[in-house]
Amino acid sequence: MRTIWLGVLLISSILLVVVLMRRKHSRQWIGYAVLHIVVAAFLLYFVNLAGSYYDFRIPVNMPTVATVLMLGVPGLLMLVGLKFVLF
Repeated sequence: MRTIWLGVLLISSILLVVVLMRRKHSRQWIGYAVLHIVVAAFLLYFVNLAGSYYDFRIPVNMPTVATVLMLGVPGLLMLVGLKFVLF
């Protein structure tokens, strides 16, 4: 049963990519989304790089990248503040 669901997910993902790539506007939107994800990951990386002197680290995972992606620099500052307060 698990193999069937994995196959359905794979086929539907491929069909979604095909549908999205047919329109120019969709390709541009996907490009912007990927660019924002990469910028958010780099911001977290640079915070970790600067924090290595003080033994300060924020994990670069999907929830933290999504927080910085959605909220921007204020989201990054919120993660830094939460790290100081909670840990």
